[in-house]
Amino acid sequence: MSQELGNQDGTGANRLRKELPDEVRIPATTTVDTGEAEAAPVLTGRQRLVKGLWPPRVTRAQLIVALLLFGLGFGLAVQVASNSDGDSALRGARQEDLVRILDELDDRTQRLEDEKRGLEQQRDELENSSNQAEEARRQTIEKERQLGILAGTVAAQGPGITIVIDDTKGTVEADMLLDAIQELRAAGAEAIQVNGVRVIASTFLTDSGQGVAVDGNKINAPYRFKVIGKPQDLEPALNIPGGVVQTLEKEQATVTVERSDKIVVDALRAVKRPDYARSSSR
Repeated sequence: MSQELGNQDGTGANRLRKELPDEVRIPATTTVDTGEAEAAPVLTGRQRLVKGLWPPRVTRAQLIVALLLFGLGFGLAVQVASNSDGDSALRGARQEDLVRILDELDDRTQRLEDEKRGLEQQRDELENSSNQAEEARRQTIEKERQLGILAGTVAAQGPGITIVIDDTKGTVEADMLLDAIQELRAAGAEAIQVNGVRVIASTFLTDSGQGVAVDGNKINAPYRFKVIGKPQDLEPALNIPGGVVQTLEKEQATVTVERSDKIVVDALRAVKRPDYARSSSR
């Protein structure tokens, strides 16, 4: 009975030894000191951990990262502290101080609004003055063009009539042509040209041999008039009984009047400065 129990205990111990791992043996370091070998002390797990962490082994990259993280954290702390100070200052202010701050903000807003309205008014005034200046410049240019047409310094075009007086007998005189010019002006002629000579307010006609001189420029028959104006008014003015056409026909001259939608008067006069007259406007 006892033998069987011993056998069973031996078998169980052998089975348990097989299940457990083999013991790890720590090799002993040998040191030679005065000729004798001594075994190295066995370190525990905590001692090995402390030995691995100290002294610390810091690389240059780790040091730079640590400094950057420290600076970032310091900046965040300062910002949070400043915001907290501002909020705490408003939270800790008295009601009178808060009312005063709001009044100051309202006054500043009102001043900015007034300044904005003033700038907008200046902008509108500048735009209006610019428009007025542009309109005045446009009117000046138009007036100059109109005066240039009357003075004969610029060319003109428009509806009108063409008159051709063929004087084969040489009986047409300067006063007859002058009567024709005056009749055309009375009928609303705005620009007149006779054989390449521009007729203006100061134009004069004289007899010159077998022809006529206009402002000293001799012209010969046939006399060709280019007149700008309303054709419906110009042509009847010449054909009235006892008018220009009948007078010229009595002198055995042939008169032809033709209407046109576009008459070009391109004979020009040089600008002449008055010798004595001066503008009285200031």
